[in-house]
Amino acid sequence: MNPLTQFKKVLILPLLIVLTLVALASPASATLPPGNTVEQWNKIAEDTVVGSGAFQTEGLIYMSYTSAAVYDAAVAIDGDFEPYGPAITAPQGASVDAAVVEAAYRTLVNYFPLQAGNLGMLYMEALGLIPDGAAKVDGRAVGLAAATNIIALRMGDGRMTPIGVTSSFPTLPPGPGVWRLTPPFAPPQTPWVGNVRRFILQSVDKFFPDPPPSLQSPEWVEAFNEVKAYGPATGSARTDEQTAIAKFWSANVIRQYNQAGRDVVDARGLGLLETARLAAMINLVGADAQMSNLHAKYHYLFWRPVTAINGSLDPAAVTNDGFGPVPGYNDGNPATVEQAGWRPLLTTPNHPEYPSAHGTLTSAMAEVFRAVLGTNRIDLDIHGFDPAGPAGNLNAVRHFDTTSDLRREIINARLWAGLHYRFSTVAGIVLGRQVANFDLRHAFQPVE
Repeated sequence: MNPLTQFKKVLILPLLIVLTLVALASPASATLPPGNTVEQWNKIAEDTVVGSGAFQTEGLIYMSYTSAAVYDAAVAIDGDFEPYGPAITAPQGASVDAAVVEAAYRTLVNYFPLQAGNLGMLYMEALGLIPDGAAKVDGRAVGLAAATNIIALRMGDGRMTPIGVTSSFPTLPPGPGVWRLTPPFAPPQTPWVGNVRRFILQSVDKFFPDPPPSLQSPEWVEAFNEVKAYGPATGSARTDEQTAIAKFWSANVIRQYNQAGRDVVDARGLGLLETARLAAMINLVGADAQMSNLHAKYHYLFWRPVTAINGSLDPAAVTNDGFGPVPGYNDGNPATVEQAGWRPLLTTPNHPEYPSAHGTLTSAMAEVFRAVLGTNRIDLDIHGFDPAGPAGNLNAVRHFDTTSDLRREIINARLWAGLHYRFSTVAGIVLGRQVANFDLRHAFQPVE
């Protein structure tokens, strides 16, 4: 029996289950987001993943599962680009819209079964917009095949559950420069993510940054003094504009970059296949970049500014975390001066400092948009946090003419936020570019 014929048979029982779940769901009806079918399910995936509480790097892994399935479904019908997973032979005339809906829904409900009710309502609404007939049935079969392939391909990839769970990791002997838990002393954020099997990269340490500078080096002294002056919550040398920029980049990166992708789709009038390709590039390249970043973070275990600047003066800056005494260590460099009570503008994330995750991801995304738009002059709007708006908003918009402008801003923003030394975000920029360049050469390529 043809594999797609088998998949068509498999569609019937799950559809009955979906109808039951929809009937049991709350009376409030779901509403599809705006945009083409891929945009709609990209936003649904974003809302599902972010709403689950997944940390941002962890969330990119889940976004990648869905984006890969949708991309492969679209490629199977429209061709033009190499699939990510196993190739699927689609019947002639199969509906791309139906394939996209099926691939996205099946992947999401597999990883987020507790969201089956809401996802089922969106699924039924989306299917209802597609004319009945052989094209719809064939398209759904293609989508189911794509989702099944990706779920099987990623089985045993190192993803841990439940969402947000921490894990053990190799530690370093306590001492100056070694990472400590930072206020408010949350457990280490998802160390396991650094060892998840990459989506495109061939190994977890394909690219690895050089070590951070010695605590006795002039580079360390310069970086320490710069973040000490520009990064504190109070008494900073920042301007009001610099403060706003630092807060802008506190937005959820999954939302920021997927929305940027949808904005490019709308501005350029991209079709379903091109939209699916861009969404897959954003999320798979982003996931590879951030997994590589966390792998390096938990290898170097470098201390955050709040730990280094308070050092041995402020017991409230550290806790009994097994990484050293209370109060903490002095860096031993007479050219740096500690400051008790120094706190960053933004709350320090609960993972090690070096290299900067935002630097890595933003650099990788700059490369993705350069590749899609065919130029370093990306002319790109990005939405971010507006301090005047509600929590979690993306009401502020900043424009970037070039990839260099985007990279330059994230270096400064993380410094102004008090979260990173300049050298750390520079190292992240290099890592993100390396990962993206490799991934984009080895995936999403046109068919010869």
